[in-house]
Amino acid sequence: MPFLPIFADEIDYKPDFVIVTGDAYVDHPSFGTAIISRVLEAEGYSVAIIPQPDYKSKEDFMRFGRPRLAFLVNSGNIDSMVAHYTASKKRRNDDYYSPGGKIGKRPDRAVIVYCNRIREAYGDVPIVIGGLEASTRRFAHYDYWSDSVRRSVLVDSRADMLTYGMGENILRRIAFLLDKGVPIKKIRDVRGTCFLESSDFVPHFEYESCGDYDDIKTDKRAFARAFRIQSDNQDHIYGKAIVESYGDKILVQNPPMPPLTRKELDRVYSLPFMRAYHPSYEKDGGVPAIEEVRFSIAHNRGCFGGCNFCSIAFHQGRTVTSRSIESCVAEAEAIAAMPDFKGYIHDVGGPSANFRTNGCEKAKKYGVCKGKNCLTPTVCKNMQVDHSEYIELLKAVEAVKGVKKVFIRSGLRYDYILADKNNKFFRKLVNDHISGHLKVAPEHCCNDVLKLMGKPPIEDYDRFKDKFAVLTKEAGKEQYIVPYLISSHPGSTLESAIELALYLKKNGLNPEQVQDFYPTPGTASTCMFYSGIDPFTNKEVYVARDYNEKQMQRALLQFARPANAPTVRKALIKAGREDLIGFGRDCLVRPEQHKPQHNQKKPQDVRAKAANGRNNRNDRNDRNDRNGRNARKGKRK
Repeated sequence: MPFLPIFADEIDYKPDFVIVTGDAYVDHPSFGTAIISRVLEAEGYSVAIIPQPDYKSKEDFMRFGRPRLAFLVNSGNIDSMVAHYTASKKRRNDDYYSPGGKIGKRPDRAVIVYCNRIREAYGDVPIVIGGLEASTRRFAHYDYWSDSVRRSVLVDSRADMLTYGMGENILRRIAFLLDKGVPIKKIRDVRGTCFLESSDFVPHFEYESCGDYDDIKTDKRAFARAFRIQSDNQDHIYGKAIVESYGDKILVQNPPMPPLTRKELDRVYSLPFMRAYHPSYEKDGGVPAIEEVRFSIAHNRGCFGGCNFCSIAFHQGRTVTSRSIESCVAEAEAIAAMPDFKGYIHDVGGPSANFRTNGCEKAKKYGVCKGKNCLTPTVCKNMQVDHSEYIELLKAVEAVKGVKKVFIRSGLRYDYILADKNNKFFRKLVNDHISGHLKVAPEHCCNDVLKLMGKPPIEDYDRFKDKFAVLTKEAGKEQYIVPYLISSHPGSTLESAIELALYLKKNGLNPEQVQDFYPTPGTASTCMFYSGIDPFTNKEVYVARDYNEKQMQRALLQFARPANAPTVRKALIKAGREDLIGFGRDCLVRPEQHKPQHNQKKPQDVRAKAANGRNNRNDRNDRNDRNGRNARKGKRK
């Protein structure tokens, strides 16, 4: 099956759907545009793609003409602002989802820009927005880059409908209704969608109001309260519809679409993906993002891990679904048949690699518990912790002809591993699936900060690393844990960062990677960062907003780097911890060294010394010349 058309001369018909995306076109199941386009194609619809159009005018959006049914718009696999800016709001140098990694191929706030260009070109053509940027910005949201509460992206984009979460079944239903002649303004009962209506509209589902935009943007407690209502209604079993007011209009979010069944998920991954970037990008060196996933297998979706700084729960949901072993093996066989495959499967993972099901019979019937975390502060007593099917899956992929080694590089929930008392998976992980370093994410060591992160207490990490060391020694291997850490997360004070630095020193850790907390839309941690309130307890939370304090917290986590020494000293002095500046065993940094004043040369002294040096050299040269002449005279005699 060839790539789908991206150039006007590739088709001579009007496509049913035109997908506009901020990413380069990569026909691989790790890319949302590829999945949606192949799903619609399998339903019998014709699809054309406009990847990274020239957004400075409307012309490039018209290359395929007006689609028969609708434009589908997304910013790409990640939020366009995250793609462009670091956590310190500095412009990135690369965009891994663009040809050659070149930055600037998509605009900031791509969904809004693309939709407005389409409106310029075609007026009232149906537009449906989706993907991560639309999904996490579907309500009024804090925008870190402008430091303001922005309206729903549906309002600013002037699109007709927004799909949130994983969109396969949502778009199947929308496509079916559009094809039957139902106007998009009349499609109001599809789960997983948002739309704007007049304020007197009554939703088709039981609903709850999360407030008025004018209140949410000015009252931080109203913002936190709205986020809590939104968070509590993301379960497909008990979630209600949500309305948010905008003057004489209301935004309506219908309840979530149920996640795909295992059979449906297998069908998606059996579609005829080319598993490569479009050949037109070859001249630019390809698309770097594919290198991370080209020889990898995603076996699950959703995550009940509950990390507050992660948007997966808000986007994919907390219900875990997974593919069959047979489906994953078929993908492994396709990978093994690729001409440049060297025998190494880079990953068999997902949002959390070691989840195959929710492991809770109650959740299957009643939904994931509202307001509770399945794993923290301790693993729920109703959780049936079981890695047996994951072990079976790994063994089946290892047995595929041509596969030499299978690695696990996705995130692993180590508290879930510890809860599996038979240690069979832990032992297999250590023996077979690590390439020298295992990356895990304790994120911090202060339990009050970890609680706000939705992470397990540090004692769980300590038990995990100790057990890892024992199993590694038993296996006769030399392997290490690489911890991921976050600095300046809400709740983390300068004292918290110092405590973490002392923990790192005590355990002989020198982390190479430290991530400053990045407030992205759709997360509880971002709600805390903006409002200073924990939306789940209504308690106030300390937030490090000052740039200098953020720099100090980050430097403390990498205190061993010589370049960080001045900032570490500054942080310790500010916190009243000068006792940690010195040469003692517990000290984090040495005192600043000053050169004695008597060693400093005055400019005139330097000039005098230079002059004396020249005079001495001249004297030596004169003596050498005289000695040379005398020696030559003696030789002639």
